[in-house]
Amino acid sequence: MDSALVIGGTRFIGRHLVDDLLDHEYDVTIFNRGTSENPFADDDRVDRVEGDRTNDTALEAAATTVDPDAVFDCVAYHPKDVRAATRLFDDCEAYVYVSSGAAYDREEIPKREDETPLHACTAEQATDDSFETYGNRKAEGDRAVFAAAEDGVRAMAVRPPIVYGPHDYTERLDWWIDRIHRFDRVVVPGDGTNLRHRVYVEDVASALRVVAERGAAGEAYNVGDRRLVTLEEMVELIADALDTDVDVVHAGPRELAASDIDLDDYPLYREYPHVLSTAKLAALGWESTPIEDAMARSVDDHLESDRDGDENGPDREGEERVLSILDTL
Repeated sequence: MDSALVIGGTRFIGRHLVDDLLDHEYDVTIFNRGTSENPFADDDRVDRVEGDRTNDTALEAAATTVDPDAVFDCVAYHPKDVRAATRLFDDCEAYVYVSSGAAYDREEIPKREDETPLHACTAEQATDDSFETYGNRKAEGDRAVFAAAEDGVRAMAVRPPIVYGPHDYTERLDWWIDRIHRFDRVVVPGDGTNLRHRVYVEDVASALRVVAERGAAGEAYNVGDRRLVTLEEMVELIADALDTDVDVVHAGPRELAASDIDLDDYPLYREYPHVLSTAKLAALGWESTPIEDAMARSVDDHLESDRDGDENGPDREGEERVLSILDTL
């Protein structure tokens, strides 16, 4: 494969995917509405076609104009988007859909692509835009991929958990980096052993390319950090990257309630462990970035940005009340 069309391509996963494809000598075209700043505007290696991917006519025009070997769909949020894309690009060498670990319907450790069931999706959920139906819609997008493969399209899905790294507009990890950077004492909800699978964004990008090049039609592939760390271990990794020391203070539901804070108010906290098996992807030759390197790059990017993640978690004033209570116990 020599040419790629990235639907999206400027914000987060798609931005890193374009970089990865360029590093592997692909001719790259991005297709988007232009509502986000284009980091490749001055890069003559990247062409851009403007259009709304939810407009089938615009997407069809892009298919005719570009005729790519591989299509990477980074912004398909509804099943109809996947069905339209697999129909319009049915003759490409690879169509790769960015799905999600949220597509899984059963809590088990680990969640495996060919064993753990997916969420059902009603007609109403398929057209909804709320966070509550995100997993349902991603699961139905997966089923659209499987159906396309049965019709002869080399279509595949990649399922990441929470993605972190440079240019992360969600700012979930930024909330923690900001706390550790500014304060000597950091509240960690629960006992610190919370385990929620995450994945470094550059590894998602490489996984998408590897699946396009080596994956099997009709298959889904989990992608995630190969070394999982608890929430407290993540805090320690961030502190190491910042070359600072931090005093971790554990707070349970009763202590947090004094400031009307819930455990779930903390970004990246999840009561039940969320773990994806990545063996199937690794069998294709994919490798993940060492967690220390991934965190160091994420911290460096945070320090160079104006992101603080403030909207993602409890305010510091409330945490100070919790710390005061814990100091008296």
